[in-house]
Amino acid sequence: MPVTPTYPGVYIEEVPSEVRTITGVATSISAFIGRALRGPVDDPTTIHSFADYQRIFGGLWVKSTMSYAVQQFFLNGGSEALIVRVHVPAPPTQAIAELGVFKLVALVPGASGNDLQATVDYDYDYNVTPFNPQLFNLKIYKYGSPVLLETWWVTVDSTQGNYVTNALLASTRVRVLDGSMDTDPAAGPAETTVDNPPYSFTGGLDAAIASTASLNGWTLVAANPGAWGNDLEAVVDWQTKNTDDTKLFNLSIDEKDKDTGEVKTSESFRNVSVDTDSKRFVNAVLEEDSKLVAKPGTTPASRPAEATFTFSGGSNGDPITDAQIVGGDDDTFEDDKLGLWALEKADLFNILCIPPLTPYQDGSAILPDETVTLTPALTYCQKRRAMLLIDPPDSWNDAAGAGSGVSSLDSLRDKNSALFFPNLKAKDPLREYRVQEFAPCGAAAGIFARTDGERGVWKAPAGQDAVVRGATGLAYKMTDAENGDLNQLAVNCLRTFPVIGSVVWGARTLAGADQLASEWKYIPVRRTALYIEESLYRGTQWVVFEPNDEPLWSQIRMNVGTFMHGLFRKGAFQGMTPREAYFVKCDKETTTQADIDLGIVNILVGFAPLKPAEFVIIKISQIAGQTQA
Repeated sequence: MPVTPTYPGVYIEEVPSEVRTITGVATSISAFIGRALRGPVDDPTTIHSFADYQRIFGGLWVKSTMSYAVQQFFLNGGSEALIVRVHVPAPPTQAIAELGVFKLVALVPGASGNDLQATVDYDYDYNVTPFNPQLFNLKIYKYGSPVLLETWWVTVDSTQGNYVTNALLASTRVRVLDGSMDTDPAAGPAETTVDNPPYSFTGGLDAAIASTASLNGWTLVAANPGAWGNDLEAVVDWQTKNTDDTKLFNLSIDEKDKDTGEVKTSESFRNVSVDTDSKRFVNAVLEEDSKLVAKPGTTPASRPAEATFTFSGGSNGDPITDAQIVGGDDDTFEDDKLGLWALEKADLFNILCIPPLTPYQDGSAILPDETVTLTPALTYCQKRRAMLLIDPPDSWNDAAGAGSGVSSLDSLRDKNSALFFPNLKAKDPLREYRVQEFAPCGAAAGIFARTDGERGVWKAPAGQDAVVRGATGLAYKMTDAENGDLNQLAVNCLRTFPVIGSVVWGARTLAGADQLASEWKYIPVRRTALYIEESLYRGTQWVVFEPNDEPLWSQIRMNVGTFMHGLFRKGAFQGMTPREAYFVKCDKETTTQADIDLGIVNILVGFAPLKPAEFVIIKISQIAGQTQA
């Protein structure tokens, strides 16, 4: 603040500097969306190595194409990734009761079906005479209860009107299981008596979300979905600091190796209490400190018995579909930040990879649908200033197939998308290191990151330095002529050369087809622009609500100019001088009085991008008519 002089002498006043440093953002944070063995669901998680991925998401899994893409990303130079795990719970199963001559199935799927039981009797009070062994009374009860839910007078004779299969179509509880009835058995099910208990329904399971364990009525749930939770055990003992306190207990959660039985991970919580007023209330302790179990949904009525409790019911779920990535026709997924839109929770990402939904089998896999998934993903990348890397459809078996098939992706031709062909061949450690086929997006994203780190975002992530590490080859080996045809269509080819190995040999956006003549033809040009845009967007937030006049404009020119000059000195632009390389304009010409009245300040920034030397032409001629002097 200004100094108010009160006595003769020298005063020191600190004046705030007009310099506000604009820091360049990261350029190669890659987001991956797909299946994983474990880990948070619909929650973007930052990792910095494949070891992080193994620890949080369970490592390689043959059913997870994302796991291999992430491995190839880090193998090829990636340093930071965002993982969005998508999980589809296994569907609920229906409880079944075995009645000998046929089976009954609970009409409603889920564990609630296990609460049913059936009885059979041949009561003559309203049976026909003589006795008909095919005719019987079927009653459905609530398990262990005298509450009668339904009763049916039925027969196993298919010629009769009350044939059991047909009659139970009117039941709201059960059906005869399809295929379980022999043709017109001679007699119905055995009668239930004191010696022959009622027929119980078993096997009904709710949709498998996560493994659970019941500790004398207090339920613990694994931290996230997956069959991994079935390897958990909860161990309770009462050897606490005060053995007279009947509310205290010690709890250990152990994750065991399913093959060896050895404990892989263990958490210990000593002297926890079932008293909700205790500072060591067990629910609060687990919510804060446990990585293996989620916050308990119930409050324990009393401390669990001293015992070992096993977890069960977890499932790795079903294969994911486009619907699990982008949702349905409504905006539920976007509103709830699920699937693709879980990335709304992330501050920044630069590259988006959505690997195939299923692994390659015999060269075939299910890829994200162009219309359902990739189009919304591209739109989202445009919003977030990121690039979408697209894998080749599995129908592209050769260069001719790619050349004719690329037109099916015309809706994805955009400056923020790039396509790579063909797939990679690499050894799979989960299949005895046999060579398998993999989509190239993960490796391509890693090469983007490696090139950014070594040369800068303005260098094309292609060429002899863009070696695909870990690849034993490619799914298709093309010729120079085939490469030339595909390059004109903006298909970035992967090539294999002697000594060098497999490399990325193309650097065009999908808007870079020759016929489109786009100014955003090249990946490094587009990514440099995105880098500048994001950096300036974040670095000029201080401008908002400042007085909109020349002093502000001068500060803007100085700070943005300093940022652009720093890029010029790093070799990011064409030109020998700053004037040739870039400009920053913010004055009364860019911001008129009408703009000022509307609260607008206009900043014009231009740069001369570096474009890759895509074609190297060497002209050779003989020197004729020269004689030796």
